[in-house]
Amino acid sequence: MVLGDKHRFAVEVGEGGQALRPVDLWAAGKWLTCDDNMAFVGQFRRAVLETADRLRSGGGSPLPFGTLSPEATHRRLTLLAGADDGTGGDYAFRSRFRVLAWGPTTDNVTAYLFRVGDRSVLTVQFWRKDHLAEHPEDADAVFVAELPTAEFAGILEDLVGQLDAVLPKTG
Repeated sequence: MVLGDKHRFAVEVGEGGQALRPVDLWAAGKWLTCDDNMAFVGQFRRAVLETADRLRSGGGSPLPFGTLSPEATHRRLTLLAGADDGTGGDYAFRSRFRVLAWGPTTDNVTAYLFRVGDRSVLTVQFWRKDHLAEHPEDADAVFVAELPTAEFAGILEDLVGQLDAVLPKTG
């Protein structure tokens, strides 16, 4: 079962065991977990839940560079990553916007989240050379998805529920 809309943000959890389970993610019509869709259930679940909790608690920052588009903002944040002088200032700044940093399953993309009123704007860019060689249409592309923040948080919470279904019950 697909949760969400693949043209905005969606997830699909496959059958699997307690430790590893296939999880497919889409944003802006792009399959994000194309390099590795096997999630380490416990770690992945915690990371997704942290993101959902952050969204529900009002977390997320607005677009930081005035009138720049989400795509241009993504590019500027990525440039800052390359120019980081090691002092941690740029890293701390970028970290306010990083999202989908959920481990090996999502480490093939750079993704940022911006809050615009009651909506979440997600930007995603593939960076692995192997992926870009196989999908030249993704080279230098920044994909942008926008959806209500409550919907985004709900999809993430439903994902956690699906992952909980395979975790051993304790207590």
